[in-house]
Amino acid sequence: MRTQNLSKARRWIILTATALVLQAGVVSPATATPQPTVAADGSGTYTTVQAAIDAVPNGNTSPVTITVAPGTYREIVTVPSNKPYITLRGLGRSPESTVIVNNRHAGEYGTTGSSTMFVYGHDFTARNLTIANDFDESTATSGGQAVALYTRADRAVYRDIRVLGDQDTLYARAGRAYFRNCYVEGTVDFIFGEASAVFDRCDIYQKRLTGGPITAASTPAASTYGFLFYRSTITGAADNVTQLGRPWRPDAQVLYRESWLSSTIATAQPWINMSANSWTAARFFEYRNTGPGAAVHGNRPQLADADAENYTPQKYLAGSDGWDPFDL
Repeated sequence: MRTQNLSKARRWIILTATALVLQAGVVSPATATPQPTVAADGSGTYTTVQAAIDAVPNGNTSPVTITVAPGTYREIVTVPSNKPYITLRGLGRSPESTVIVNNRHAGEYGTTGSSTMFVYGHDFTARNLTIANDFDESTATSGGQAVALYTRADRAVYRDIRVLGDQDTLYARAGRAYFRNCYVEGTVDFIFGEASAVFDRCDIYQKRLTGGPITAASTPAASTYGFLFYRSTITGAADNVTQLGRPWRPDAQVLYRESWLSSTIATAQPWINMSANSWTAARFFEYRNTGPGAAVHGNRPQLADADAENYTPQKYLAGSDGWDPFDL
């Protein structure tokens, strides 16, 4: 009897609390706006990702989540600068379940124009999906660059996503971007641009047997922070053929920090020149890396312990507004 009364008391508490929440306006079934849903089979509100983005009002000021059902969406997706606060979330069990893909390449569209996804709207988030460019660089007579993701949105977050391509896979063009638990693969310069970007606990894979540089940063001289690979894993298809990077612009800034480097790294010379830009003049550093590809010698500048506190993920992304995406 006492157990039954206790159960009734608990139900009364739950119902009362729910009523109070509804009255406070925290949740209002009558006014809640259903989130856009994309499904290629027609079971959602939209059949393409772009249609769902197009439906977001210009100048949007509140978060909008676009959920994408598992499937393959062969399209070009653009998140315009006048549509901020969009979250794109795959509904599958893993990022492999939901794939946005195209196969444009620089020979026809230019490097930037080859992108599968363009992200301009600030405070954008992508989760649990794949963004790919499946153009095969070996088939190109010229212009083999083929970008999967082009991001120039400020305060962009990419969590649990895959970014797939060959040359120039991920163009971090501008703004601040946080990648967490992501997988990025490519062949040459496949993470490049002038953004301040943190790759936190990500898997980076050089898939070409003959190797090539992972990064081609173009960090402006006035910017302290470029690319940070933090507690990430760097692997490749072959041993001793992968470079950590080369400077697309003279003042490129890249740091591999506390990451695990496999034997794919060209240990004797992991940084190389690019055109007239010397890697020795760029701001290239390592800090406390481990694995068979890690080493310390004259061709592998190390960040000093005294400077380490100024080169954390938080420092790279805080900016003047104190942005903190680490719990998003």
